[in-house]
Amino acid sequence: MNGTTRPAGPLVGVRIIELSGIGPGPFAGMLLADMGAEVIRVDRTTGGSMMQAAAPKLDVLGRGKRSVAVDLKNPEGVAAVLDLVASAEAVFEGYRPGVAERLGLGPDVCLERNPALVYGRMTGWGQTGPMAPRAGHDIDYISIAGALHPIGRAGQPPTPPLNLVGDFGGGGIFLAYGIVCAILSARTTGVGQVVDAAMVDGASVLMAPFVAMRATGMWQPERGTNLLDSGAPFYDAYRTADGRYLALGAIEPQFYELLIDGLGLAGEDLPAQMDRQGWPILKARFAEVIAGRTRDEWAKVFEGSDACVAPVLEPDEVPDDPHMKARDAFVDVAGLLQPRPAPRFSGTSPADPASAPANGQDTRAVLTELGYEPARVDALVRAGAVVQA
Repeated sequence: MNGTTRPAGPLVGVRIIELSGIGPGPFAGMLLADMGAEVIRVDRTTGGSMMQAAAPKLDVLGRGKRSVAVDLKNPEGVAAVLDLVASAEAVFEGYRPGVAERLGLGPDVCLERNPALVYGRMTGWGQTGPMAPRAGHDIDYISIAGALHPIGRAGQPPTPPLNLVGDFGGGGIFLAYGIVCAILSARTTGVGQVVDAAMVDGASVLMAPFVAMRATGMWQPERGTNLLDSGAPFYDAYRTADGRYLALGAIEPQFYELLIDGLGLAGEDLPAQMDRQGWPILKARFAEVIAGRTRDEWAKVFEGSDACVAPVLEPDEVPDDPHMKARDAFVDVAGLLQPRPAPRFSGTSPADPASAPANGQDTRAVLTELGYEPARVDALVRAGAVVQA
């Protein structure tokens, strides 16, 4: 695969077909490929993502995959994809509802070819419901899932949390999880099924702990007034003397005591930790003290402490952090440093991922593995049904 040996990992031997898309679908494919699955990405015969166009090595979400380039408007191209589907345990797509059916690659057709197939569908709104046919993005999905409203500071609008909560947390991770669950079921029953992975559903599930907190009165509806949303002075980020930030997370009393000691405030007459009326006073005092030293000076003060204090690192700083280096958390893939596959396994550890393929890099090899004669592959290439990079 891409000139490398097939990686190790707990999903070795699982073949999954990814109908190329953007965002959460490719992310799910990356997670599956990281774990050793053979993920064959069905790309367009022209174009591709911005990252693919710039250079395959920059396409981190495409790492470890193979690529076949197919014209899905050509019946011969669709027939080739169905042959791929027949050889796989799962296929997934991220189209709007109905698009795969119009292409001739919907779940009914694919499951007819392969009754034990898992057919994954990645959308924002889901396959059903009044919003299903509409366009949207992460911020829209997490809005109606109730996940955006609580994020932000008091008196300020909700803060978009990148697209981590909808696209990747509520979408891609749940799609990958659903695919693996359904594969296990199919191996037991011999019967495949459709996995409807909707970002609104996943983001809603991520909010489960806060449903419980609201029900018990532990979480107030006002944004930025609670324990974990920047309301608490001991769970927030503060600006340091060098314009950087220090993160505090000292919730438990014993950790809070260590925080107060480290900040040099042990002798002061301060409000009690859980006195919500006193939180503005504590927040102002913490901000004043923390602004007196640089981020890294504070990191030294709390080094080895259980005060739950950490420097807020910029993304480019993370690979050089001593803890992340000790964890060997990053890997160089074709000259681009990127996060190593997670989680870790004691017995089936994944190998380092290979760089993402160019569009159509593996077309000929994959079709040959399916049993296509060289002359047939040549004919498909000439007809424009497939492209070999």
